[in-house]
Amino acid sequence: MRLRTTVAAAVGALALVITLPASAGAAEGDFTYQHVDEAGVAQSSTLVDPRSRECITLPEVQDERTEPAHSPRNNTDATATVFSGADCEGLHFSLRPNGGKASERLKVRSVVFS
Repeated sequence: MRLRTTVAAAVGALALVITLPASAGAAEGDFTYQHVDEAGVAQSSTLVDPRSRECITLPEVQDERTEPAHSPRNNTDATATVFSGADCEGLHFSLRPNGGKASERLKVRSVVFS
């Protein structure tokens, strides 16, 4: 009887582990934004499957002497909250999952995904 209970518990635990999503700590999909490089040329950058609940300072615009990024587009499965400052500081705005976007008027330097 004890062996049967142990085996049943082990099989149940294995089934639970197999059904958990592999990317539990990441938003699935792409987050894109526009920015200007050092030469003044417009660029587009993408975060692919970004980590959830972790502030991401956009590397191209982390320096306050550069122009902030703009036109964010959230094609992940999580809400993206963008911030006007690095390290998720300053004014913020939320973009809905699966297609939330903002215009070039929204200036951003960091983002966090729910």
